Amino acid sequence: MNVLVCIKRVPDVSGEVLLSDDGQSVDARHVGYTVSPHEECAVELATQVATASGGTATVLTLGPAEAVEQLRNALAVGCSDGVLIEADADTYGPADVANAIADVVRARDAAGSPYELILLGNDAADTGDFQVPVRLAYALDRPVVTGISTCSVVSDDRVVARGDGPDGTEFFEVPLPAVVAVMEGGVTPRYPSVPGRMKAKRAPVETVTPATAPHGSGRVRLTLPPPRPSAVTVLGQGADAAPAVVDLLVRTGVVTP
Repeated sequence: MNVLVCIKRVPDVSGEVLLSDDGQSVDARHVGYTVSPHEECAVELATQVATASGGTATVLTLGPAEAVEQLRNALAVGCSDGVLIEADADTYGPADVANAIADVVRARDAAGSPYELILLGNDAADTGDFQVPVRLAYALDRPVVTGISTCSVVSDDRVVARGDGPDGTEFFEVPLPAVVAVMEGGVTPRYPSVPGRMKAKRAPVETVTPATAPHGSGRVRLTLPPPRPSAVTVLGQGADAAPAVVDLLVRTGVVTP
């Protein structure tokens, strides 16, 4: 079972989120880069499926040359090789990304090394796009399931995926080859060890150039939600504050009169 797992280099915004001047992307000038928790779980699932089936897990990303750093992190936790589609990710919309990935998949098919299973994060951590997995499946004419926590290959031509639905856990049995969009929480991702990082430095990474120019996302701009209002009320000083505290506890239902 050869598995392809797709990741995206995104700003590591653990604190305040800032936007670029044109509002088209998250401002990453003062932060580092990472991948989303969804994709960390997708990488872990890819390595588990590949190991269980005696196959390989390839990690792919579309982005600048610096995105090799994120590929190396995935290689350090079990992926065998990487593919960098070198391009300016900010100029690519979801359809462009899906088409570029599909071109790589078709090229591997033609070379006799097909990917039976493709895993992606359920949505983009920076722009909130939920489209790439579905668009990729459509481009490749493959079945797709989204919002998946875990998946396992049950035979040479079937995969079972599990996800949380409105009425509880849902199971999907899907024919291979297939596309699966992964959400965090189903597995615990591993983090690179020193031996893993050393091995990742020697792992092959293929760089490819997109065959067609992107059309763009059509996005007008990103917006940030308004800051939550905060206010502080001084109830009093010392013993004089006691009546106000009691009144507050009564009004909030903590105590009853």
